[in-house]
Amino acid sequence: MTTSTYGAGTLPKEVRSRMIHGVNGLDVHILEAGYESPGRPLALLLHGFPDLAYGWRHLIPILADAGYHVVAPDQRGFGRTTGWVNGYDAPLESFSLLNMTRDALGLVSALGYRRTAMLVGHDFGSPVAAYCALARPDVFPSVVLMSAPFPGPPAFPFNVAEGEPSSVQPSAGNQGLAAALAALDPPRVHYQQYLSTRQANDDLWHPPQGLHAFLRAFFHVKSADWPGNKPHPLKAPTAIELAQMPTYYVMDLGKTMSQTVAPFQPSAAEVSACKWLTEPELGVYTEEYGRMGFQGALMAYRVFSDPALNAELRLFSGKTIDVPSLFIGGTSDWGTYAAPGALDLMRAKAATRMRGIELIEGAGHWIQQEQPDRLGMLLLGFIKDAGGADHASR
Repeated sequence: MTTSTYGAGTLPKEVRSRMIHGVNGLDVHILEAGYESPGRPLALLLHGFPDLAYGWRHLIPILADAGYHVVAPDQRGFGRTTGWVNGYDAPLESFSLLNMTRDALGLVSALGYRRTAMLVGHDFGSPVAAYCALARPDVFPSVVLMSAPFPGPPAFPFNVAEGEPSSVQPSAGNQGLAAALAALDPPRVHYQQYLSTRQANDDLWHPPQGLHAFLRAFFHVKSADWPGNKPHPLKAPTAIELAQMPTYYVMDLGKTMSQTVAPFQPSAAEVSACKWLTEPELGVYTEEYGRMGFQGALMAYRVFSDPALNAELRLFSGKTIDVPSLFIGGTSDWGTYAAPGALDLMRAKAATRMRGIELIEGAGHWIQQEQPDRLGMLLLGFIKDAGGADHASR
């Protein structure tokens, strides 16, 4: 697979597409730049939903020009990476956070590196990156989390030996919140619950307006281009508080995601003015998701609500991220506040060497596409401060 056969001519000329075989059971599709010169420090970029390695295309050359070997994989379940089972009834274990952490570790090793100089995770890539730094700080000696704050791993109850045993089940909180959202007027449903349903893949894959138009509206409404995004902290994870978020986060019950974003379809003039995601670039997303659908990408949302797969994360109960870390959001991105309290927990407890929380003006959720130059400056400044540029060893 070469640049000429991926991206329909939209990739920057210095970025190539290729496959890495036998990585934790996967054949991983990556985009990379800076590969020509041996010995460069490795920058690993992990995307979220419904993104691809392609979402980093504007940032990859910036980091390569600064001296890095930059690698962005299609994560398990996404794009051209293969080796996972595509189906709603496929076992969830392979999509667990810890296995996707192993995917990242295996990729670093397959590329011939002992450690990364830069690890960046966006959206769902953020918790994957967080567990990389939590579990293997020797391999991932710094971490940048984008759009999704990390509140820390689930913890065992502390100092409760003399108390009465609790009858509360781990999933009871989610069930109670779902019931409370459904009881609102009008009834609402959290987008993660909707995306966990059996019909979500077909809804997204075959929307009434067509896949390309749906993706255009989805990218638009979650960006700084949509004036309705005015995020602010929420007081608590209650139905009333969460219902303040736009309907693409807390949906009207009974509506699909394509129906939810359809009223926000940008005009032809707005599409033409969108330089961070041109029509040919959006066409790459349309082609990739049109070919495979969304089920593999949606499995992560089902993992979040699986008690057994959350239980295995308690291996890290009480453990903190002790490598230098940075959080980056967009001033128009609700992701920073979508989990009430997570930002404060990350800052105060979960990450002991946090260098800051940066919110980029003119960026919504798609920071690396909307404001790649500003993002690149922040990443390079952070790594210089953290000493990560010295971690070049293979």
